[in-house]
Amino acid sequence: MPERPEIVCICGSTRFVDEMAEANRDLTFAGAIVLAPGVFLRVEDRGADASITPEQKAALDELHLHKIDLADRVLVVNPGGYVGDSTSREIAYARATGKPVTFTHPG
Repeated sequence: MPERPEIVCICGSTRFVDEMAEANRDLTFAGAIVLAPGVFLRVEDRGADASITPEQKAALDELHLHKIDLADRVLVVNPGGYVGDSTSREIAYARATGKPVTFTHPG
């Protein structure tokens, strides 16, 4: 049986939806299994209802931590070096569980 592909969890601000999609595509073509946010909250300019309840936000945050648990490593999509509060928590969680963390824009 062939070796299992690497599993990569994408983290980052949902304002970077296009950059996350690009990272997802690149990783997928490279043969990785990609886990990424399933809901993008900052979609006002795309015509969708961007409002969610605090309970839904908490559930999404918890679900994303489980995605990090499944991953072999985390890729933070951070154009311009931006890392917000939620992403900072995800990075801290990943590091606390021993997951390697890389960034699209180091520094």
